Amino acid sequence: MSETPYETGLKIRSEVLGPDHVARAMDAANAFSRPMQELVIEYCWGTIWSRPALGRRERSLVNLAMITALNRPRELAVHVRGAITNGCTAAEIQEVLLQASIYCGVPAGLDAFRIAESVLGDLAAGEESGVEVETPGVGAPTRSESNGEP
Repeated sequence: MSETPYETGLKIRSEVLGPDHVARAMDAANAFSRPMQELVIEYCWGTIWSRPALGRRERSLVNLAMITALNRPRELAVHVRGAITNGCTAAEIQEVLLQASIYCGVPAGLDAFRIAESVLGDLAAGEESGVEVETPGVGAPTRSESNGEP
């Protein structure tokens, strides 16, 4: 018997965001908010994230750009963690946020960088994850490193 979209979504959401995050979200749901949690699990995670044309890494990078555009700081922090879980590097996250900053606006980009830097720092320190993350250098040379200008 195959999984339902809800079961698939619960599995994928737990793998990407962590079972503790999913448990907290479901435990916090009440009669009013539970239908929204169920919608997110079934359609976002079970129907869209399970499609084969894009992998989880690519979906994570796309999400970071869209969430930056929407200026949703809580969701951005969750999805930065998910992007690392899905194999994205800090340098890739940095590049997505730079591009989003140009197309979505610098204020949104600045907020996104602050949030991502905080999350990457927490992950590098081993908080809430066993994932090792290289930061703060992120791997890309600064302007002064690349051409000697301040």
